[in-house]
Amino acid sequence: MEFKKNQIVELYIDDIGNEGEGIGHIDGYALFLKDAVIGDKVRAKIIKTKKNYGFARVEEVLEASKDRVTPRCPKARQCGGCTLQHLAYEKQLEYKFNKVKNCLERIGGLENIEEKMEPILGMEEPFYYRNKAQFPVGYDKEGNLITGFYAGRTHHIIDCTHCMIQHPVNEQILLKVLDYMKKNNITAYDEKTHKGLVRHIVTRVGFKTGQIMVCLVVNGSKKNLKNLDKLVDSLTEIKGMTSICVNINREKTNRILGSRIEEVYGKPYIYDYIGNVKYQIGPLSFFQVNPTQTKVLYEKAMEYADLKGEETVWDLYCGIGTISLFLAQRAKKVYGVEIVKEAIDDAKLNAKMNGFDNAEFFVGKAEEVLPREYEKNGVYADTIVVDPPRKGCDGKLLETMVKMAPKRIVYVSCDPATLARDLKVLSGEGYEVEKVCAVDQFSHSSHVETVVRLRKSKF
Repeated sequence: MEFKKNQIVELYIDDIGNEGEGIGHIDGYALFLKDAVIGDKVRAKIIKTKKNYGFARVEEVLEASKDRVTPRCPKARQCGGCTLQHLAYEKQLEYKFNKVKNCLERIGGLENIEEKMEPILGMEEPFYYRNKAQFPVGYDKEGNLITGFYAGRTHHIIDCTHCMIQHPVNEQILLKVLDYMKKNNITAYDEKTHKGLVRHIVTRVGFKTGQIMVCLVVNGSKKNLKNLDKLVDSLTEIKGMTSICVNINREKTNRILGSRIEEVYGKPYIYDYIGNVKYQIGPLSFFQVNPTQTKVLYEKAMEYADLKGEETVWDLYCGIGTISLFLAQRAKKVYGVEIVKEAIDDAKLNAKMNGFDNAEFFVGKAEEVLPREYEKNGVYADTIVVDPPRKGCDGKLLETMVKMAPKRIVYVSCDPATLARDLKVLSGEGYEVEKVCAVDQFSHSSHVETVVRLRKSKF
């Protein structure tokens, strides 16, 4: 049977894809549908066809799956943020557990892995959990000033000031900034013409401290923001407002933040805690966006590291030292490595602020710093912790880790596929996967974090 674009079909959803999309089959031909759930019967319009599969859009749910729920956010289907809000939360967790398991089996070649997997760690309250938001500013078709989020895989702004996964204070902030812009004829940035002033409204909230930061990303400087004191007066009416600043980004780029910060009110940072460790967070700082689950994630990593107080630990891809300082509470010595100099500056500051004198940090690529320190300076590791970006660990880094022969490796991953690839390498070099735990760090999305403990089984 041949399928064509714009063709209307009816089908049952019998599987779920890597991004959480529903999958249905007609005569062996697979169709991928956003917002569809296993067990749904839907009427759909085909929007793209390939030889063996295609993509379709749900036009009508004819029979709803028992696992389908009504999204709490009316913009969930349009917005690119919550791709799973229509799926019951316990089923989201089941999907993420299986996603990790399937990757480790199929890509990693790890047999009987489910026996080593602990139950996934989900959230008690999977809404209003994010401590950071980046809201693009623009205009609707009628020329009205709007802010919100981009629709999936586009730069089309969905007007939304009340997000169900962001901290509730953001709505107050957005309404005040938009009101200020309208009253003072402050323009929104147009990425097509590179004209207009305000590109994004960035917010950060300390969930434990209650401190709030607002940063306006502008195609200019704070001098271009007329009557800025009026905005400051308005924003400081919000309890907890601690920092207001401007980020300069004049580049023709999709990158949200530029490198230069101008202070407006308070210092250009706030503080927050993960567990008992205090962190200074600026507009450019990498800091996990779900503080509740970050504590869960790091406590699991600490449990897997099983430190007794005499160990030397390397924390690779350490960011601002979030995991490093958690580990420093129980290790004899911790070395952190991160490519971003500003992040290492933050890590050193955070170590000093918390009174840790057993943490040392290096700027550079992990795959360059670790071989250098091992081969030239003779450093060693009892335990290595890695928390790489989505692309996983560099091959040279894995090679050096194996040469150093730590007794234990703790791998924190944000991508099950690259995790599986790297575990296959480590398993082939004498490291045994002992335990695996998935953590739901990004509820209502398809993303999942995973912590793995490996031990050296062959010397």
